[in-house]
Amino acid sequence: MLRKKIFLFIVAISTLSLLLHQGIHSSWIMEPFYFSCPSLQSHPAPGLKPKHTNVAFLKTHKTASSTMQNLLFRFAERNNLTVALPVQSCAHQFCYPDTFTSHFVHPHTLPPNIITSHMRFNKTELQRLMPNNTIYITILREPSTMFESLFTYCYHHCQSFMRVRDGSLETFFTDPWRYYQAKEKDSMYAHNTLAFDLGLDKDRSGEDEEYVQASLAEVEKVFSLVMIAEYFDESLVLLRHLLSWDLDDILYFKLNMRKASSKHSLTPGLATKIRSWNSLDARLYDHFNASLWRQISALGLACVAREVQFLRQAQEKLMRSCFDGTVPLLRSASQIKNNNLRPWQPRGKVDIMGYDLPANLSRRYSSQAQELCFKLIMPEVQYTQVLLQSQSIRYQLRSPQQSHPLPLPIRRTTPRHPQVQQSQLPPSAPGSVSVTGFTNSKQTAAPQDPNVGTETSQTQNAATEK
Repeated sequence: MLRKKIFLFIVAISTLSLLLHQGIHSSWIMEPFYFSCPSLQSHPAPGLKPKHTNVAFLKTHKTASSTMQNLLFRFAERNNLTVALPVQSCAHQFCYPDTFTSHFVHPHTLPPNIITSHMRFNKTELQRLMPNNTIYITILREPSTMFESLFTYCYHHCQSFMRVRDGSLETFFTDPWRYYQAKEKDSMYAHNTLAFDLGLDKDRSGEDEEYVQASLAEVEKVFSLVMIAEYFDESLVLLRHLLSWDLDDILYFKLNMRKASSKHSLTPGLATKIRSWNSLDARLYDHFNASLWRQISALGLACVAREVQFLRQAQEKLMRSCFDGTVPLLRSASQIKNNNLRPWQPRGKVDIMGYDLPANLSRRYSSQAQELCFKLIMPEVQYTQVLLQSQSIRYQLRSPQQSHPLPLPIRRTTPRHPQVQQSQLPPSAPGSVSVTGFTNSKQTAAPQDPNVGTETSQTQNAATEK
Protein backbone atom coordinates (compact mmCIF):
# COMPACT_ATOMS: atom_id res chain seq x y z
CA MET A 1 0.00 0.00 0.00
CA LEU A 2 2.86 2.35 0.90
CA ARG A 3 4.62 1.62 -2.38
CA LYS A 4 1.42 2.40 -4.30
CA LYS A 5 1.08 5.78 -2.54
CA ILE A 6 4.72 6.64 -3.26
CA PHE A 7 4.27 5.66 -6.91
CA LEU A 8 1.13 7.80 -7.30
CA PHE A 9 2.87 10.74 -5.64
CA ILE A 10 5.82 10.48 -8.04
CA VAL A 11 3.47 10.26 -11.03
CA ALA A 12 1.56 13.34 -9.86
CA ILE A 13 4.74 15.38 -9.35
CA SER A 14 6.13 14.30 -12.72
CA THR A 15 2.88 15.17 -14.51
CA LEU A 16 2.70 18.61 -12.91
CA SER A 17 6.33 19.27 -13.79
CA LEU A 18 5.72 18.26 -17.42
CA LEU A 19 2.61 20.44 -17.70
CA LEU A 20 4.39 23.48 -16.29
CA HIS A 21 7.36 22.88 -18.61
CA GLN A 22 5.03 22.83 -21.59
CA GLY A 23 3.52 26.20 -20.64
CA ILE A 24 0.13 25.05 -19.43
CA HIS A 25 -2.48 27.69 -18.70
CA SER A 26 -1.22 29.92 -15.90
CA SER A 27 -4.25 29.44 -13.67
CA TRP A 28 -3.19 25.84 -13.03
CA ILE A 29 -0.19 27.18 -11.14
CA MET A 30 -2.57 28.76 -8.66
CA GLU A 31 -4.14 25.45 -7.65
CA PRO A 32 -1.85 24.93 -4.59
CA PHE A 33 -3.38 28.10 -3.07
CA TYR A 34 -6.75 26.39 -2.89
CA PHE A 35 -5.46 23.37 -1.05
CA SER A 36 -3.69 25.51 1.57
CA CYS A 37 -6.62 27.88 2.14
CA PRO A 38 -9.65 26.20 3.77
CA SER A 39 -11.83 29.27 3.25
CA LEU A 40 -11.38 28.95 -0.51
CA GLN A 41 -12.33 25.30 -0.76
CA SER A 42 -16.01 26.16 -1.05
CA HIS A 43 -15.21 28.12 -4.21
CA PRO A 44 -14.59 25.91 -7.23
CA ALA A 45 -11.08 26.05 -8.58
CA PRO A 46 -10.70 27.52 -12.10
CA GLY A 47 -11.52 25.00 -14.78
CA LEU A 48 -13.95 23.00 -12.60
CA LYS A 49 -16.91 25.30 -13.16
CA PRO A 50 -17.99 26.97 -16.41
CA LYS A 51 -17.06 30.60 -16.69
CA HIS A 52 -19.87 33.05 -16.23
CA THR A 53 -20.11 35.09 -19.44
CA ASN A 54 -23.10 37.40 -18.93
CA VAL A 55 -21.85 40.52 -17.19
CA ALA A 56 -23.11 44.09 -16.82
CA PHE A 57 -20.42 46.48 -15.63
CA LEU A 58 -21.54 49.98 -14.67
CA LYS A 59 -18.62 52.10 -15.85
CA THR A 60 -18.35 54.98 -13.40
CA HIS A 61 -16.21 58.10 -13.87
CA LYS A 62 -12.60 58.49 -12.76
CA THR A 63 -12.50 55.10 -11.02
CA ALA A 64 -10.12 52.96 -13.13
CA SER A 65 -13.19 51.83 -15.05
CA SER A 66 -11.51 52.22 -18.47
CA THR A 67 -8.95 49.64 -17.37
CA MET A 68 -11.81 47.37 -16.30
CA GLN A 69 -13.67 47.99 -19.56
CA ASN A 70 -10.59 46.97 -21.56
CA LEU A 71 -10.40 43.74 -19.55
CA LEU A 72 -14.04 42.95 -20.37
CA PHE A 73 -13.62 43.81 -24.06
CA ARG A 74 -10.72 41.35 -24.32
CA PHE A 75 -12.62 38.65 -22.42
CA ALA A 76 -15.54 39.04 -24.81
CA GLU A 77 -13.35 38.75 -27.91
CA ARG A 78 -11.46 35.78 -26.54
CA ASN A 79 -14.70 33.91 -25.85
CA ASN A 80 -16.67 35.02 -28.94
CA LEU A 81 -19.18 36.95 -26.86
CA THR A 82 -21.31 39.90 -27.94
CA VAL A 83 -20.72 43.29 -26.32
CA ALA A 84 -23.59 45.79 -26.31
CA LEU A 85 -22.24 49.00 -27.87
CA PRO A 86 -23.82 52.44 -28.30
CA VAL A 87 -25.53 53.60 -31.46
CA GLN A 88 -23.37 55.99 -33.45
CA SER A 89 -25.38 59.04 -32.38
CA CYS A 90 -24.32 58.29 -28.79
CA ALA A 91 -20.61 58.17 -29.69
CA HIS A 92 -18.80 55.65 -27.43
CA GLN A 93 -21.15 56.15 -24.46
CA PHE A 94 -24.81 55.25 -24.08
CA CYS A 95 -25.88 58.88 -24.61
CA TYR A 96 -24.63 59.80 -21.14
CA PRO A 97 -25.85 61.68 -19.11
CA ASP A 98 -29.30 60.60 -20.30
CA THR A 99 -30.74 57.69 -18.33
CA PHE A 100 -29.98 54.43 -20.13
CA THR A 101 -32.53 52.91 -22.47
CA SER A 102 -32.20 49.92 -24.79
CA HIS A 103 -32.76 52.29 -27.73
CA PHE A 104 -29.20 53.51 -27.16
CA VAL A 105 -27.81 50.04 -28.07
CA HIS A 106 -26.59 49.44 -31.62
CA PRO A 107 -28.75 46.73 -33.27
CA HIS A 108 -25.63 44.96 -34.59
CA THR A 109 -24.62 44.25 -30.97
CA LEU A 110 -27.74 42.37 -29.93
CA PRO A 111 -28.43 40.16 -28.06
CA PRO A 112 -25.53 40.98 -25.73
CA ASN A 113 -23.54 39.00 -23.20
CA ILE A 114 -21.60 41.96 -21.84
CA ILE A 115 -22.32 45.66 -21.44
CA THR A 116 -19.66 48.03 -20.12
CA SER A 117 -19.74 51.48 -21.76
CA HIS A 118 -20.59 54.64 -19.82
CA MET A 119 -24.26 55.05 -18.96
CA ARG A 120 -26.55 56.37 -16.27
CA PHE A 121 -27.85 53.21 -14.62
CA ASN A 122 -31.40 52.06 -15.30
CA LYS A 123 -32.14 48.68 -13.73
CA THR A 124 -35.43 48.10 -15.53
CA GLU A 125 -34.01 48.72 -19.00
CA LEU A 126 -30.86 46.70 -18.38
CA GLN A 127 -32.76 43.72 -17.01
CA ARG A 128 -34.94 43.79 -20.11
CA LEU A 129 -31.86 43.88 -22.35
CA MET A 130 -29.49 41.46 -20.62
CA PRO A 131 -29.91 37.69 -20.00
CA ASN A 132 -31.65 36.70 -16.78
CA ASN A 133 -28.48 35.28 -15.22
CA THR A 134 -26.44 38.45 -15.79
CA ILE A 135 -24.14 39.39 -12.92
CA TYR A 136 -23.97 43.13 -12.19
CA ILE A 137 -20.77 44.77 -11.00
CA THR A 138 -19.51 48.33 -10.65
CA ILE A 139 -16.59 50.25 -9.14
CA LEU A 140 -16.29 53.19 -6.74
CA ARG A 141 -13.41 55.48 -5.76
CA GLU A 142 -12.67 57.61 -2.72
CA PRO A 143 -14.66 60.82 -3.38
CA SER A 144 -12.00 63.44 -2.61
CA THR A 145 -9.38 62.09 -5.02
CA MET A 146 -12.07 61.29 -7.59
CA PHE A 147 -13.43 64.84 -7.45
CA GLU A 148 -9.95 66.31 -7.91
CA SER A 149 -9.60 64.20 -11.06
CA LEU A 150 -13.05 65.25 -12.28
CA PHE A 151 -12.33 68.93 -11.69
CA THR A 152 -9.08 68.77 -13.66
CA TYR A 153 -10.32 66.54 -16.45
CA CYS A 154 -13.77 68.07 -16.93
CA TYR A 155 -12.91 71.72 -16.31
CA HIS A 156 -13.68 72.76 -19.91
CA HIS A 157 -16.78 70.54 -20.15
CA CYS A 158 -18.67 71.50 -16.98
CA GLN A 159 -20.16 74.97 -16.55
CA SER A 160 -19.95 74.68 -12.76
CA PHE A 161 -16.18 74.33 -13.04
CA MET A 162 -15.72 76.88 -15.81
CA ARG A 163 -17.22 79.59 -13.60
CA VAL A 164 -14.12 79.26 -11.42
CA ARG A 165 -12.05 81.82 -13.30
CA ASP A 166 -8.70 80.92 -11.80
CA GLY A 167 -9.28 77.18 -12.33
CA SER A 168 -8.57 76.48 -8.70
CA LEU A 169 -10.21 73.70 -6.74
CA GLU A 170 -9.65 75.71 -3.56
CA THR A 171 -11.60 78.62 -5.05
CA PHE A 172 -14.53 76.34 -5.95
CA PHE A 173 -14.78 75.19 -2.35
CA THR A 174 -14.84 78.67 -0.90
CA ASP A 175 -18.51 78.62 -1.94
CA PRO A 176 -19.57 75.62 -4.10
CA TRP A 177 -23.18 76.82 -4.37
CA ARG A 178 -21.95 79.99 -6.05
CA TYR A 179 -20.63 77.96 -9.00
CA TYR A 180 -22.89 74.90 -9.07
CA GLN A 181 -26.13 74.89 -11.06
CA ALA A 182 -28.01 71.63 -10.53
CA LYS A 183 -30.11 71.77 -13.71
CA GLU A 184 -27.26 72.25 -16.18
CA LYS A 185 -26.51 69.38 -18.53
CA ASP A 186 -23.06 68.50 -17.18
CA SER A 187 -23.68 69.37 -13.53
CA MET A 188 -23.29 65.70 -12.51
CA TYR A 189 -19.49 66.10 -12.78
CA ALA A 190 -19.63 68.70 -10.00
CA HIS A 191 -21.78 66.96 -7.38
CA ASN A 192 -22.11 63.31 -6.26
CA THR A 193 -21.04 61.84 -9.60
CA LEU A 194 -20.99 58.27 -8.30
CA ALA A 195 -24.57 58.54 -7.08
CA PHE A 196 -25.66 60.02 -10.40
CA ASP A 197 -24.03 57.22 -12.40
CA LEU A 198 -25.84 54.70 -10.19
CA GLY A 199 -29.14 56.32 -11.14
CA LEU A 200 -29.59 58.07 -7.78
CA ASP A 201 -30.43 61.71 -7.03
CA LYS A 202 -27.14 63.60 -7.01
CA ASP A 203 -28.67 66.48 -5.06
CA ARG A 204 -29.80 64.43 -2.07
CA SER A 205 -27.67 64.83 1.05
CA GLY A 206 -25.72 62.04 2.63
CA GLU A 207 -27.38 63.10 5.88
CA ASP A 208 -30.79 62.08 4.55
CA GLU A 209 -30.62 58.77 6.38
CA GLU A 210 -33.81 57.29 4.98
CA TYR A 211 -32.74 57.96 1.38
CA VAL A 212 -29.18 56.76 2.02
CA GLN A 213 -30.28 53.45 3.56
CA ALA A 214 -32.78 52.80 0.77
CA SER A 215 -30.11 53.58 -1.84
CA LEU A 216 -27.51 51.32 -0.22
CA ALA A 217 -30.03 48.48 -0.01
CA GLU A 218 -30.96 48.86 -3.68
CA VAL A 219 -27.33 48.91 -4.85
CA GLU A 220 -26.56 45.83 -2.74
CA LYS A 221 -29.61 44.06 -4.17
CA VAL A 222 -28.59 44.68 -7.80
CA PHE A 223 -24.79 44.49 -7.76
CA SER A 224 -23.11 41.23 -6.79
CA LEU A 225 -19.77 43.01 -6.50
CA VAL A 226 -18.89 46.66 -5.95
CA MET A 227 -15.19 47.00 -6.67
CA ILE A 228 -13.04 49.64 -4.99
CA ALA A 229 -10.52 51.46 -7.17
CA GLU A 230 -7.91 51.84 -4.41
CA TYR A 231 -7.92 48.04 -4.06
CA PHE A 232 -8.28 47.19 -7.72
CA ASP A 233 -6.25 43.97 -7.65
CA GLU A 234 -8.04 42.64 -4.58
CA SER A 235 -11.33 43.48 -6.27
CA LEU A 236 -10.25 41.51 -9.34
CA VAL A 237 -9.53 38.47 -7.20
CA LEU A 238 -13.10 38.64 -5.87
CA LEU A 239 -14.36 39.08 -9.42
CA ARG A 240 -12.39 36.04 -10.59
CA HIS A 241 -14.02 33.86 -7.95
CA LEU A 242 -17.47 35.34 -8.52
CA LEU A 243 -17.34 34.59 -12.26
CA SER A 244 -15.19 31.41 -12.12
CA TRP A 245 -12.60 33.03 -14.38
CA ASP A 246 -8.91 32.23 -14.84
CA LEU A 247 -5.88 34.36 -14.07
CA ASP A 248 -5.53 35.21 -17.78
CA ASP A 249 -8.99 36.75 -17.72
CA ILE A 250 -8.07 39.44 -15.18
CA LEU A 251 -4.68 40.55 -16.55
CA TYR A 252 -4.57 44.24 -17.41
CA PHE A 253 -2.35 47.24 -18.10
CA LYS A 254 -3.19 50.59 -16.52
CA LEU A 255 -4.94 52.95 -18.94
CA ASN A 256 -5.72 56.68 -19.19
CA MET A 257 -3.34 57.95 -16.56
CA ARG A 258 -2.69 61.63 -16.08
CA LYS A 259 0.82 63.01 -16.17
CA ALA A 260 2.13 63.81 -12.70
CA SER A 261 2.17 67.54 -13.48
CA SER A 262 -1.60 67.38 -14.16
CA LYS A 263 -2.34 66.12 -10.66
CA HIS A 264 -2.88 68.25 -7.57
CA SER A 265 -2.31 67.08 -4.04
CA LEU A 266 -5.08 67.64 -1.52
CA THR A 267 -4.64 69.07 1.93
CA PRO A 268 -6.57 67.28 4.69
CA GLY A 269 -8.83 70.30 4.99
CA LEU A 270 -9.66 70.39 1.29
CA ALA A 271 -10.26 66.64 1.21
CA THR A 272 -12.75 67.05 4.07
CA LYS A 273 -14.58 69.81 2.18
CA ILE A 274 -14.80 67.62 -0.93
CA ARG A 275 -16.26 64.70 1.02
CA SER A 276 -18.75 67.00 2.71
CA TRP A 277 -19.84 68.46 -0.64
CA ASN A 278 -20.18 64.95 -2.10
CA SER A 279 -21.67 63.46 1.06
CA LEU A 280 -23.87 60.96 -0.77
CA ASP A 281 -20.87 59.64 -2.70
CA ALA A 282 -18.94 59.44 0.56
CA ARG A 283 -21.66 57.33 2.18
CA LEU A 284 -21.72 54.99 -0.81
CA TYR A 285 -17.94 54.65 -0.88
CA ASP A 286 -17.51 54.06 2.85
CA HIS A 287 -20.26 51.44 2.90
CA PHE A 288 -18.96 49.43 -0.05
CA ASN A 289 -15.32 49.78 0.92
CA ALA A 290 -16.21 48.06 4.18
CA SER A 291 -18.29 45.51 2.25
CA LEU A 292 -15.34 44.71 -0.01
CA TRP A 293 -13.10 43.91 2.95
CA ARG A 294 -15.74 41.70 4.49
CA GLN A 295 -15.78 39.70 1.26
CA ILE A 296 -11.99 39.58 1.17
CA SER A 297 -11.92 38.33 4.77
CA ALA A 298 -14.46 35.65 3.89
CA LEU A 299 -12.14 34.36 1.17
CA GLY A 300 -9.13 34.63 3.45
CA LEU A 301 -6.78 37.61 3.67
CA ALA A 302 -3.63 35.55 3.15
CA CYS A 303 -5.10 33.70 0.19
CA VAL A 304 -6.28 36.88 -1.52
CA ALA A 305 -2.86 38.45 -0.93
CA ARG A 306 -1.22 35.46 -2.61
CA GLU A 307 -3.46 35.73 -5.65
CA VAL A 308 -2.77 39.46 -5.86
CA GLN A 309 0.96 38.76 -5.76
CA PHE A 310 0.61 36.13 -8.45
CA LEU A 311 -1.47 38.47 -10.61
CA ARG A 312 1.15 41.21 -10.40
CA GLN A 313 3.96 38.82 -11.24
CA ALA A 314 2.08 37.58 -14.30
CA GLN A 315 1.37 41.16 -15.37
CA GLU A 316 4.99 42.19 -15.07
CA LYS A 317 6.05 39.20 -17.14
CA LEU A 318 3.46 40.00 -19.79
CA MET A 319 4.42 43.66 -19.85
CA ARG A 320 8.10 42.85 -20.35
CA SER A 321 7.13 40.49 -23.17
CA CYS A 322 5.15 43.22 -24.90
CA PHE A 323 7.72 45.95 -24.36
CA ASP A 324 10.95 44.29 -25.42
CA GLY A 325 12.02 43.05 -22.01
CA THR A 326 11.61 46.37 -20.22
CA VAL A 327 8.97 48.24 -18.26
CA PRO A 328 7.31 50.61 -20.76
CA LEU A 329 7.82 54.34 -20.60
CA LEU A 330 4.53 56.18 -20.55
CA ARG A 331 4.17 58.86 -23.21
CA SER A 332 2.00 61.92 -23.51
CA ALA A 333 -0.82 61.54 -26.02
CA SER A 334 0.85 64.07 -28.32
CA GLN A 335 4.01 61.92 -28.41
CA ILE A 336 2.30 58.68 -29.44
CA LYS A 337 2.78 58.23 -33.18
CA ASN A 338 0.26 55.44 -33.71
CA ASN A 339 -3.15 57.11 -33.77
CA ASN A 340 -4.80 53.81 -32.90
CA LEU A 341 -3.02 53.96 -29.53
CA ARG A 342 -3.37 57.66 -28.82
CA PRO A 343 -5.74 58.35 -25.91
CA TRP A 344 -8.24 61.16 -26.20
CA GLN A 345 -6.82 64.43 -24.89
CA PRO A 346 -9.24 66.82 -23.14
CA ARG A 347 -8.94 70.55 -23.54
CA GLY A 348 -6.81 72.46 -21.11
CA LYS A 349 -3.63 71.57 -19.30
CA VAL A 350 -4.48 67.93 -18.62
CA ASP A 351 -1.89 65.61 -20.11
CA ILE A 352 -3.13 62.05 -20.65
CA MET A 353 -0.54 59.30 -20.87
CA GLY A 354 -0.52 56.20 -23.05
CA TYR A 355 1.77 53.58 -24.56
CA ASP A 356 3.65 53.01 -27.79
CA LEU A 357 4.76 49.48 -28.64
CA PRO A 358 8.33 48.77 -29.81
CA ALA A 359 8.78 49.24 -33.55
CA ASN A 360 10.41 45.82 -34.01
CA LEU A 361 7.65 43.84 -32.29
CA SER A 362 6.20 42.64 -35.60
CA ARG A 363 9.47 40.92 -36.49
CA ARG A 364 9.71 38.97 -33.25
CA TYR A 365 6.21 37.87 -32.32
CA SER A 366 3.25 36.14 -33.90
CA SER A 367 0.33 38.24 -35.08
CA GLN A 368 -1.79 36.76 -32.29
CA ALA A 369 0.75 37.75 -29.62
CA GLN A 370 1.08 41.21 -31.13
CA GLU A 371 -2.66 41.68 -31.04
CA LEU A 372 -2.80 40.77 -27.36
CA CYS A 373 -0.20 43.43 -26.59
CA PHE A 374 -1.99 45.94 -28.80
CA LYS A 375 -5.43 45.35 -27.30
CA LEU A 376 -4.08 45.60 -23.76
CA ILE A 377 -3.13 49.24 -24.39
CA MET A 378 -5.83 50.29 -26.86
CA PRO A 379 -7.82 53.32 -25.64
CA GLU A 380 -11.54 53.15 -25.08
CA VAL A 381 -12.72 55.11 -28.11
CA GLN A 382 -10.65 53.16 -30.64
CA TYR A 383 -11.39 49.78 -29.06
CA THR A 384 -15.13 50.52 -29.14
CA GLN A 385 -14.90 51.22 -32.86
CA VAL A 386 -12.94 48.03 -33.50
CA LEU A 387 -15.51 45.96 -31.62
CA LEU A 388 -18.43 47.58 -33.41
CA GLN A 389 -16.82 46.87 -36.76
CA SER A 390 -16.13 43.20 -36.00
CA GLN A 391 -19.59 42.62 -34.51
CA SER A 392 -21.27 44.36 -37.43
CA ILE A 393 -19.50 42.00 -39.82
CA ARG A 394 -20.70 39.02 -37.79
CA TYR A 395 -24.21 40.45 -37.72
CA GLN A 396 -24.29 40.85 -41.51
CA LEU A 397 -23.16 37.26 -42.00
CA ARG A 398 -26.12 35.88 -40.11
CA SER A 399 -29.00 34.40 -42.05
CA PRO A 400 -31.99 36.77 -42.29
CA GLN A 401 -34.23 33.84 -41.34
CA GLN A 402 -32.64 33.48 -37.92
CA SER A 403 -34.92 35.05 -35.33
CA HIS A 404 -32.38 34.16 -32.65
CA PRO A 405 -29.02 34.31 -34.43
CA LEU A 406 -26.43 31.78 -33.48
CA PRO A 407 -22.97 33.16 -32.65
CA LEU A 408 -20.59 32.65 -35.53
CA PRO A 409 -16.93 31.90 -34.82
CA ILE A 410 -14.71 34.94 -35.02
CA ARG A 411 -10.96 35.07 -35.03
CA ARG A 412 -9.61 34.99 -31.52
CA THR A 413 -7.93 38.31 -30.97
CA THR A 414 -6.26 37.67 -27.63
CA PRO A 415 -4.35 34.45 -26.90
CA ARG A 416 -5.17 32.40 -23.83
CA HIS A 417 -1.63 32.41 -22.47
CA PRO A 418 -0.05 35.51 -20.98
CA GLN A 419 3.37 34.63 -22.35
CA VAL A 420 4.17 36.03 -25.79
CA GLN A 421 5.60 33.42 -28.11
CA GLN A 422 8.13 34.28 -30.79
CA SER A 423 7.07 33.71 -34.38
CA GLN A 424 7.45 35.22 -37.80
CA LEU A 425 4.67 37.55 -38.82
CA PRO A 426 3.44 36.94 -42.37
CA PRO A 427 3.65 40.00 -44.64
CA SER A 428 0.46 41.97 -45.13
CA ALA A 429 -0.94 43.20 -48.38
CA PRO A 430 0.33 46.54 -49.65
CA GLY A 431 -1.73 49.44 -48.38
CA SER A 432 -3.61 47.36 -45.84
CA VAL A 433 -4.43 48.56 -42.37
CA SER A 434 -4.04 45.84 -39.75
CA VAL A 435 -6.39 45.95 -36.81
CA THR A 436 -3.35 45.47 -34.58
CA GLY A 437 -1.61 48.45 -36.05
CA PHE A 438 1.78 46.71 -36.30
CA THR A 439 1.81 46.41 -40.08
CA ASN A 440 0.02 49.60 -40.99
CA SER A 441 1.17 51.32 -44.12
CA LYS A 442 -1.34 54.06 -43.44
CA GLN A 443 -2.87 55.43 -40.28
CA THR A 444 -6.36 56.54 -39.45
CA ALA A 445 -6.79 59.51 -37.18
CA ALA A 446 -7.83 58.79 -33.64
CA PRO A 447 -11.45 59.80 -33.14
CA GLN A 448 -12.06 62.96 -31.20
CA ASP A 449 -14.29 62.47 -28.20
CA PRO A 450 -16.93 65.19 -27.89
CA ASN A 451 -17.98 63.84 -24.51
CA VAL A 452 -16.23 63.42 -21.23
CA GLY A 453 -16.08 60.00 -19.67
CA THR A 454 -12.72 58.32 -20.29
CA GLU A 455 -10.68 57.89 -17.15
CA THR A 456 -7.51 59.79 -16.51
CA SER A 457 -5.32 58.07 -14.01
CA GLN A 458 -4.62 55.34 -11.49
CA THR A 459 -3.21 55.24 -7.96
CA GLN A 460 -1.06 53.14 -5.67
CA ASN A 461 -1.35 49.36 -5.91
CA ALA A 462 -3.42 49.00 -9.08
CA ALA A 463 -5.23 50.96 -11.75
CA THR A 464 -6.77 53.60 -9.52
CA GLU A 465 -7.14 56.90 -11.32
CA LYS A 466 -5.97 60.26 -10.00
